[in-house]
Amino acid sequence: MQCHCRLPSRHSLHGQRVFQPASQRPQRLKAARPQAVAVSQVPTSLSTSRVWEAAYEQLQMEKGVCNLIQKYTPEAVRERALSSPDSTFQILSRAGTMTTVMGRFFLGLVWDRVTGQADTPGRVQYRAAQLREALTWLGPSFVKAGQVLASRPDIVREDYMNELCTLQDDVPSFPDDQAFGILQEELGRPIAEVFSSISERPIAAASLGQVYKAVLRETGQEVAVKVQRPGVEPIIFRDLFIFRALARLVNSTSKKKLGCNAQLIVDEFGEKLLEELDYLQEARNIQDFYRNFSNDPKVKIPWVRRDLSGPRVLTMEWIDGIRCTDPAAIRASGMDVAEFIRCGVVTGLRQLLEFGLFHGDPHPGNIFAMPDGRIAYVDFGNVAELSQTNKQTLIDAIVHAVNEDYEGMAEDFIKLGFLAPGTDVTPIAPALQEIWQDSMGRSLADFNFRTVTSKFNDLVYQYPIRIPERYSLVIRALLTQEGICLTLSPEFHFLEVAYPYVARRLLTAEDPILRERLFQVLFQNGKFQWKRAEKLLGLAKEGSGGLDITSTVRDAVKVVLLDDKLRMQLVNAFTEDNKLHVAVTVET
Repeated sequence: MQCHCRLPSRHSLHGQRVFQPASQRPQRLKAARPQAVAVSQVPTSLSTSRVWEAAYEQLQMEKGVCNLIQKYTPEAVRERALSSPDSTFQILSRAGTMTTVMGRFFLGLVWDRVTGQADTPGRVQYRAAQLREALTWLGPSFVKAGQVLASRPDIVREDYMNELCTLQDDVPSFPDDQAFGILQEELGRPIAEVFSSISERPIAAASLGQVYKAVLRETGQEVAVKVQRPGVEPIIFRDLFIFRALARLVNSTSKKKLGCNAQLIVDEFGEKLLEELDYLQEARNIQDFYRNFSNDPKVKIPWVRRDLSGPRVLTMEWIDGIRCTDPAAIRASGMDVAEFIRCGVVTGLRQLLEFGLFHGDPHPGNIFAMPDGRIAYVDFGNVAELSQTNKQTLIDAIVHAVNEDYEGMAEDFIKLGFLAPGTDVTPIAPALQEIWQDSMGRSLADFNFRTVTSKFNDLVYQYPIRIPERYSLVIRALLTQEGICLTLSPEFHFLEVAYPYVARRLLTAEDPILRERLFQVLFQNGKFQWKRAEKLLGLAKEGSGGLDITSTVRDAVKVVLLDDKLRMQLVNAFTEDNKLHVAVTVET
């Protein structure tokens, strides 16, 4: 796979079934997945180090993107976790704490199984809440892990996922004198020289850090200053080391019972967690988003002060607006809610399909409605990137769905990393067909991502599908965005807003690769597919929600006039069999 570099400047186990067991996957396919690593000790030789790195290298190949500022590697985690003289004691102590807390939870599952209560709804809800509380008590690594598991149906059963969705990142703040000490250390000078004022107490606190509101002395601008929680980094490296050691021990079991590589899952999680822990990386993310949307008058991305930021401190523009956690205030503000929703949907799609760099955690608290109607984003620690190859494959999957080529869609799953290379997709294609046709057989008004995702979760339980972390973020982002839109307007329908953008992008993009995808939709075996064209235009009409689509048609005419190949194919199509085919287009 081609690797696109991301430059520095750029950018059940036991008892009750928490994890979906193999017995509930009757048609599970045998996939050509990497073999488990049978190593029980920390690798010290070159050969064992290579084994330690194997799953991570697989992850990098799947991503197709190499980050030159990569902070996470399994070897780097091992070195950091074992860097202090008392590291062995600290690791054993932390492992003991994990074993005690999680052991109590799993013993409860065993007891439920023995007493026959394992699958009773009340008991399941109780155990799910107990798991959430245990993860919260164990600290930042486990809080973040729980949030990841909340969007991983390939690992956790649905009722536990629903409970983990409520897992809050809010924790008590740490002492302000410690925060100001870290801030001054990172700034390299007294706080008063940089800020004319700063809030005495944090505005918000989370597991990794807390935020203060301040005013820059030199400009008078209001800023948000995020300070990292002291001592959190060594704990996270220690936890990741333990997670990966445990993953190696259970890898063969996880592949057999869950159909997934446990080491690969830990690597995905660890890579994103360390990126979120590095505030300089977050500053680079903000700059990338600022650059991407610099010419979009409807989107507000805060500026960041790199000179006042460091690995543990981030200084960025303060955003004054209405959080999407308060939909009533947004509706009462007098802004055009429908236009705000449309702007949010299109902005999310641009992140995914145009830039390949998208906000991985667009929950209501991270999105603001500005007084002038713009949409604003904050908290760019959790950002995911898709390579050009990944974006093209996603577009291929859309094309295959439009063309009702479900075997092609299943092959796309292999390219995207959902299925292992060599997987027989023959039984998967009909399942995809059932999901898609059931969702699209009705009007666009009845389509919603949550229903489709729920059906896809059932598919995950039947086949050896692993959802890569970056795509679990895509799914979570789409579901979250749809949820926000529905709270603002219960009559909202995602596809009615999204389709005009997708159709226009496919019809008007100058990218030759996208143009080729358009050919794949409209032509088959050299012949123009009138039914597909009719369906495409029909969906555009239905999806426009009554809006005028003449601009989309005008853009399409422009493409035809400029593209010789498409123009000749259309001429042949309109005169096929020595007949003038215009009735279908007029009817459409």
